[in-house]
Amino acid sequence: MNYHILTLFPEMVMQGLSTSIIGRAVDKGFLSIEAINIRDYTKEKHGHVDDAPYGGGAGMVMQPAPVCDSYEALCQKLGRRPRVLYMTPQGRVFNQKIAEELAQEEDLVFLCGHYEGIDERALERIVTDYLSVGDYVLTGGELPAMVMIDCISRLVPGVLGNDGSAEIESFHDNLLEYPQYTRPEIYEGMQVPEVLLSGHHKNIETWRRQQSIERTLKRRPDLLEDANLTKKEREYLDRLRKNESEND
Repeated sequence: MNYHILTLFPEMVMQGLSTSIIGRAVDKGFLSIEAINIRDYTKEKHGHVDDAPYGGGAGMVMQPAPVCDSYEALCQKLGRRPRVLYMTPQGRVFNQKIAEELAQEEDLVFLCGHYEGIDERALERIVTDYLSVGDYVLTGGELPAMVMIDCISRLVPGVLGNDGSAEIESFHDNLLEYPQYTRPEIYEGMQVPEVLLSGHHKNIETWRRQQSIERTLKRRPDLLEDANLTKKEREYLDRLRKNESEND
């Protein structure tokens, strides 16, 4: 997977993505990440990439030419026109399903806006996807881009070392992940559930699935509508809901 980040602050994204699992995956060649400084493509004498908005209003707007020129230079280098993701609160809210779709791409371009945004003509010209990390406003698109890159990268073969890890975490089958435990067996009077110490793999798997269902019902019941459950698990969920309603 190759990531190309169009940004005014290349050092911000490169420092944030050069450590931990992502940094190691880059070192091992599973990922490639480059930050392209949009300022390098301005023709303004003083290096400006923004100007006041037509029609008036507060703030400044990023000009279309540096944005488009930086992308066109990348396309010329790659010999193709990769998908461009624009970070904006006006976009679709990013989720695991979108991450799984994007992980199939060979190249992804993340366009990070600043100020009051980017001239609409640049967006119309190059953007293929409008994505958001939530219904709130940040100072720029760099942090959302880093969040999405981290999430997508975990789905790229080899990045996690154990390719099964990404399949059993939160949102697998539209369920939250079950609780995890490690040594010591007893901490401050709290004991690890006995089933996890039993060595009985089938019972452990059943317990974990039930815990995932319980946790999802309690914390994110909206996910259960599309959860991938067996007939027995549906019956277990129905019992949980019945008990919940009786205790209200």
